[in-house]
Amino acid sequence: MFFPYHFLNTLLMAKEPIAIRTARPIDIPGIIDVAKRAYENWPTRLLATERNYQMQMEMFPEGQLVAEYQGKIVGYSTSLIVMLDDDSPWYAHGEITGWGSFSTHNPSGNTLYGADIAVDPDFQRKGISRKLYQGRKALMRRLNLKQMVAGGRIPGYGAWQGKMNAREYVAKVLAGQLKDPALNAHLKAGYQVKGVHFGYIEDEQSLGYATHLVMDNPRHQARKRMISAQPIKCPARKARVCAIQYDMRRISSWADLCDQVEYFVETADSYDSHLVVFPELFIGQMLCTYPREMSMEDRVSLLADLHSDYLAFFRELATRHQMMIVAGSVPVRQPDGTLRNIAHLFSPGGNIYTQEKLHVTPGENQYWGIQPGEGLKVFHTHIGRIAILICYDIEFPEISRILVDAGVDLIVVPFATDERKAYLRVRYCAQARAVENTIYVALAGNVGGLPRSPAMTVNFGQAAILTPSDFAFPLNAIAAEGVINTQTVVVCDIDIGALEVQREVADVKPLMDRRSDLYHLQSRIQVERIKVV
Repeated sequence: MFFPYHFLNTLLMAKEPIAIRTARPIDIPGIIDVAKRAYENWPTRLLATERNYQMQMEMFPEGQLVAEYQGKIVGYSTSLIVMLDDDSPWYAHGEITGWGSFSTHNPSGNTLYGADIAVDPDFQRKGISRKLYQGRKALMRRLNLKQMVAGGRIPGYGAWQGKMNAREYVAKVLAGQLKDPALNAHLKAGYQVKGVHFGYIEDEQSLGYATHLVMDNPRHQARKRMISAQPIKCPARKARVCAIQYDMRRISSWADLCDQVEYFVETADSYDSHLVVFPELFIGQMLCTYPREMSMEDRVSLLADLHSDYLAFFRELATRHQMMIVAGSVPVRQPDGTLRNIAHLFSPGGNIYTQEKLHVTPGENQYWGIQPGEGLKVFHTHIGRIAILICYDIEFPEISRILVDAGVDLIVVPFATDERKAYLRVRYCAQARAVENTIYVALAGNVGGLPRSPAMTVNFGQAAILTPSDFAFPLNAIAAEGVINTQTVVVCDIDIGALEVQREVADVKPLMDRRSDLYHLQSRIQVERIKVV
């Protein structure tokens, strides 16, 4: 008698049930295989990598589950703890998961966030997803969390494009008039739909839409918050920063510069960096491509004309590699015809943010015609709160302290210095800012030299990641640094959560021990706080 495969498989599974357990590093190849099969229509760049799963297990081992049958991984579920309430904004998947790193995991949070769940297509409709959801529920209850939250795909919506909007589609699924493979599974698990939002994840089938799903914990005791395995503490927010020592060697075209930049970005990506930082005015490498007889004023004008190409190039790099890029700084022409030295932050979401240089050196004014900028900004990113101070700006301690009072965790310093003494001014001041404010400071500078380029004939530089000076950090307050005047990258992991702890338990607490009865710092401008998406 002939039995179909799925019938025989069901009989076998009845005798050997699916096991749900905590994931281990040895399971990662099996998890990746399930993800590829479950999301076979997705571009590879959207799938989590081996490093992603390693980081997730390191950050929150209990939240990572697998379904195992006869030694084979046939499904998985990933989750993390975050702090959310009714007023919390809608976060895209990359934002709330730290772009798959789970650097946003907060052991003292109140919400179990379901990042991903998938089942091998050959083992679907066998109750595996239900068991994985049960594992999540059990974890939520054991940790006494308030709720489970997820962003749910609606892959069936693509077939109805142009016939109804996403909210109408979801309403029909809720009413039982339509079926959606993902949403129906979420509803069956016990989730409630709280809203429909755009831009959650790059999903062609869902057309970029997702449901805001919530499952309350009926057993939650607000006054008795317990955390398994560890006490309530500041969140561990780890990020990997890559600072570039950029070789200002002779090139012949814009394409040559792009090739050199792309090499550095690909290198940073190969080390799973969250943030890569380029030096100040590295685009000045183009100066050597212009005719020898051309005046410096005309050369700088041509550099400013490259701004639109610069924006398009780095936006594509940031979205393709799904990382944040501080693309150094470039001269930007203003409406009145003057130039300002402006740093640009490119996000994985394809957005661009800027910070102007506030203090201009005599050389910048003489050779480049640069005028001082205005305004201070704090960028709220998935890895922490970042500010950018371009070279000379780091030598003014008032600016850094204003930014720290606005909540900054990391100050990024793109710089370009010609001599050792000029570099050391930047370096020593950056080190002081890290120590006196209990923050990280990342330096990225130019090295090498350019013929026929008066503004950048020689460059002295050393990239570095600098830290506070106390028990939780290196003895010399240097997390990492490059070899002086050599093209290289400096890659280093930083823990933003460690800063918050240090400000409470350090030997000395400069931020807390200020004598406000004797002095105070008053800013004449409002620091602009910007959410990076």
